[in-house]
Amino acid sequence: MSYPDDEDDAALFRSAIGEVTPMRPVEPPPVGKPKPKPRARMKELDESEALGEFARLLRSSTPLEAGDNASYRRDNLPPRMFQRLKRGQYSVQDELDLHGASAAQAENLLRQFLLEARAHEHGCVRIIHGKGLQSDGGAPVLKNLVDRMLRQRNDVLAFHSAPPTQGGTGAVLVLLANR
Repeated sequence: MSYPDDEDDAALFRSAIGEVTPMRPVEPPPVGKPKPKPRARMKELDESEALGEFARLLRSSTPLEAGDNASYRRDNLPPRMFQRLKRGQYSVQDELDLHGASAAQAENLLRQFLLEARAHEHGCVRIIHGKGLQSDGGAPVLKNLVDRMLRQRNDVLAFHSAPPTQGGTGAVLVLLANR
């Protein structure tokens, strides 16, 4: 229903707001070089610090050679359990092969592998790092990386180079703590 005394809506609006000043035209921003793509600087910093930490650990202790046994036992682990690990008497529940990986790749793979092993409640795992015979005249990189990383983890109770039938000094058996 319309009322005869109602005015046109547009005219009513114009009379309510009064006179209007038009806006000045906005100039587009000057065309120049595009902004650089964002970089993951914190990730790059973390990776460089991690590699620096690994290099520092290698310098602070004598690195393992190709034929050396990698061995470590926490004080709270009974010696008898460690002897069983050294003999390969625990059932290996999962395995990680690091052959062909760079140090950075191996570090990431090892961290992820141990997280998954812990999530699946594995008690013993095997990590194959190789003997390092292909290393450029220096110490075996992956073998030393695995040795240093495993020593720093709270969920690792002990590790020892595998018996000859399970990879010898090119692999390590790791005994993991229960949750």
